[in-house]
Amino acid sequence: MTIRVLLAEDHRLVREALRDTLAREPDLAVVGEAGDGRTALELAARVAPDVVVLDIGLPDLNGIEVAARLVALRPAVRIVALSAYKDKRFVTEMLRAGASGYVTKSAAGTELVRAIRAVADGQGYLCPEVAGTLVADVRRGGRGGEPVPLGRREREVLRMVAEGRRSAQIAEQLNISVATVEVHRRNILRKLGLRTVADLTRYAIREGLVSP
Repeated sequence: MTIRVLLAEDHRLVREALRDTLAREPDLAVVGEAGDGRTALELAARVAPDVVVLDIGLPDLNGIEVAARLVALRPAVRIVALSAYKDKRFVTEMLRAGASGYVTKSAAGTELVRAIRAVADGQGYLCPEVAGTLVADVRRGGRGGEPVPLGRREREVLRMVAEGRRSAQIAEQLNISVATVEVHRRNILRKLGLRTVADLTRYAIREGLVSP
């Protein structure tokens, strides 16, 4: 049986390398490619993939949001999260959103092929690098901490701030006042214990809200 794969990765060169890797496998067929979250959702509805390889740091909708919507759209679809990060927070967020596998970009290749086959067969899969991180966390007593809870609007504002947009631009896009944007910014800084836009940007990249 051929496994139909949709690739959702915003970096074109990375996406091409992944496609070339999968094309060498006789049981895998790439049936679509997306460079952003909304396109990934549209393609998934149109081409009916068995497995979606989903980058966490997609523009417009991050991988966590896309995963949750994909599962609601196509409950039978299997998702392999692809990320530059192996932090426990990213792994648990993606698994909670509906991913069955998690592979770091540094391990993509053979590990990605294994992950796709495993999740298509109804199994879960974590690449050794990620599994090792989780084991280490358990041995420490699980003190890695959970993600700081931000509301949906706060996450939107955070993402736009990290993308370099000014408060007036954010207000216009979200159809809210500049004063409301500033309130959200202050609340985000307070919740995260951060001080500067640079700090917010680093946090957003680490959380997969924007691409590095």
